[in-house]
Amino acid sequence: MEGKVKLDLIEQHVIDFVRKLRADKKLRQEDIAYIIGVKASFIGNVENMSNPAKYNLKHINVFADHFGLSPKDFMPPTALVVKNKDETG
Repeated sequence: MEGKVKLDLIEQHVIDFVRKLRADKKLRQEDIAYIIGVKASFIGNVENMSNPAKYNLKHINVFADHFGLSPKDFMPPTALVVKNKDETG
């Protein structure tokens, strides 16, 4: 299957949150990569909808510390509902 990779709703939420944070702070992918100690290409892969790369809990914790946020800030306020329970992996 080519094109978009199917990410869980929670994974997409975190990616979108970090992308917005990056845009709001006027940071480049390279800046975000430096913060979490990865190559800039990793950030490009995470933000590319056809790549399965995603942030993990360690990345979220480092982002939270760097930006003075709580790791909870990267999560939605309530659980994201999955319509078909078979889609949870």
